[in-house]
Amino acid sequence: MNIKQLNLSGIKGVIFDLDGTLVESSLDFTKMRIDVGCPQDQDILTYVDAIACNETKANAHNAILQHELDDAQNAKWLPIGKAMVEKVQAHNLPMAIVTRNCRQATAIKVANNNIPIDYVLTREDAPAKPDPTALLMVANTWQLQPEDCLYVGDFIYDQQAAENAGMKWFLV
Repeated sequence: MNIKQLNLSGIKGVIFDLDGTLVESSLDFTKMRIDVGCPQDQDILTYVDAIACNETKANAHNAILQHELDDAQNAKWLPIGKAMVEKVQAHNLPMAIVTRNCRQATAIKVANNNIPIDYVLTREDAPAKPDPTALLMVANTWQLQPEDCLYVGDFIYDQQAAENAGMKWFLV
């Protein structure tokens, strides 16, 4: 992917995914699913939310949290992520991060890499992608129409969330 492909014409605000878009992630979703008993073909957050037993659900959430916190300590800027943020800064556009990560791991990744984005929504703030709620919350806060925003991510959930919100999208 070339940074020149990131077209900002007509864009009034840019929202980024975090893992795999701005920073590297070494999260092992196969191991994470095994740890919580989630079938490999299911979304792990949806699976855990559907667990009926509160103790089992809490243990699963804690297992996911530990994986995310371990990953957060080592997450580094992706060169393309840094270049995209710098390009958006050069265009003087507002930026936000919407991630499926927990707030604690996200804060570590943002702080450790000095990512210059203050507006961050995690799965504690809104339903996880591909649900468009978090993206629409950002557009609403910026007082922009969804179609004036660009969502940049690296996974099918990012594309689906943007489409569900009526936003332009760009996959890296």
